[in-house]
Amino acid sequence: MRKRRSCAGVWAARVTAPRIAGGPRIAVAGAGSIGCYVGGLLVDAGHDVRFLGRARVCADLARHGLHLTDYDGLDQTLTGLRISEDPGASLGGADLVLVAVKSRDTDPMARLIRDHAPDAQVISLQNGVGNADALRRALPGADVRAAMVPFNVVAGARGRFHRATSGDIMVEAGPLPDLDTGTLAWVQTDRIEAVQWGKLVLNLGNAINALADMPLLEQLQDRRWRRLMAAQMSEALRILRVAGITPAKSAAAPPWLIPHVLRLPTPLFRRIAAQMLTIDATARSSMWEDLSRRRRTEIDALQGVILDLAQRQGRQAPLNTRMRHLIKQAEAADKGPPGLSPADIAPRF
Repeated sequence: MRKRRSCAGVWAARVTAPRIAGGPRIAVAGAGSIGCYVGGLLVDAGHDVRFLGRARVCADLARHGLHLTDYDGLDQTLTGLRISEDPGASLGGADLVLVAVKSRDTDPMARLIRDHAPDAQVISLQNGVGNADALRRALPGADVRAAMVPFNVVAGARGRFHRATSGDIMVEAGPLPDLDTGTLAWVQTDRIEAVQWGKLVLNLGNAINALADMPLLEQLQDRRWRRLMAAQMSEALRILRVAGITPAKSAAAPPWLIPHVLRLPTPLFRRIAAQMLTIDATARSSMWEDLSRRRRTEIDALQGVILDLAQRQGRQAPLNTRMRHLIKQAEAADKGPPGLSPADIAPRF
């Protein structure tokens, strides 16, 4: 039985889905928030999907199933997933591998793909700008595509993964299987690197959200926080301009416009932002989740990249430097998100 949406906007739960005859065998390399959410929607659409995950995630999904929800009323539970810690069982025989691990785990995952799925097409769903190139270096014969995931997924208890913001996946142009589902579209682009730079600039706000320890929607209602986000983005955009990099639009507005929107008075900001992005009250950054779970963050793949560019161009990036320092400090303290104020981070804000 295919899924059908009720007039109330809620998806009815089900435990099985008919397989798409002749479709690709898909492996999700990294059953975290994005991997579970995207892979789960593909399972629900009838694709043959195997997940490679850590023991905790495997046990949680085996016990509770995969519970997918979103800002628009999706509420779907899938059971009987093919998920394993064994890379041979998960990756072996795959036609398509969706890489959804943290940037620091790209090289180890590339080696697993090389060993178990050397002929598979590979799509990187990771944050940052260098992961697809790292995969290509490790898999010289593979068809590797970069992609950009614009939306936020919050991991909860009992196998729940909640999509809290809107947007379609953008993927490097070329032959691909049909991966569109009823709630997720894949849009091809021939400017994927520029799109990834645009997303990186937006993702600089992940650190601010993690340091604040508050829902993103609540944070965006406070002009002090928005001005801090805008200042950090503007600083990064200046560095990119000097380096000859032009980021492309990865959201509803081009990167250069977003700092101006963030600085607007709150009533005007609310009206304009509502037309640019759908976001619900549960949204938090993946960096907040990493600090909460006492994991290393991706700060080096975000602020760290801007700081490397600044150094090569002989420029300073004090706000991005400050964010990186505070996140590293929070990682070392191992006490979760520190709950700082705008004045704690940058006194003039």
